[in-house]
Amino acid sequence: MTDAAPAITVRLFDTSDEEAVVALWAEAGLTRPWNDPHVDIARKLAEQPDLFFVATGPDGELVGAVMAGYDGHRGWLNYLATSTAARGTGAGRALVEHAEAALLQRGCPKINLQIRAGNDAVVDFYRHLGYAVDETIDMGKRLIVDEPIDS
Repeated sequence: MTDAAPAITVRLFDTSDEEAVVALWAEAGLTRPWNDPHVDIARKLAEQPDLFFVATGPDGELVGAVMAGYDGHRGWLNYLATSTAARGTGAGRALVEHAEAALLQRGCPKINLQIRAGNDAVVDFYRHLGYAVDETIDMGKRLIVDEPIDS
């Protein structure tokens, strides 16, 4: 007989989660000096805050987070992360499936996401969930330059 997987609960982000989410993103290697995660959270709370989710473990500890968005044409997943300790527990899958359901409820026909080059483990994770590499070129232009955060 095997032990049951720990219970993962997905819920909306609450402002009291902010420090734990920022720490989680740092642990997962998602933060960069030119992207202040506190500013990114404030921006998300101003736009579609109902698409910002966290996952908690059986003891209520925050073990994952994801920001989703929908522009009427495509959905997006951003800042998906799980704690090192929660990897392999289904927390990442639960967050993605919750975000997918929320986007589908809005009529979203397709979800896009970006993965940093060389992050093969994350590519494999998304492939396992049915995602595929699109033959596109990713381009961007910064309209607001944030001040670098101290390291």
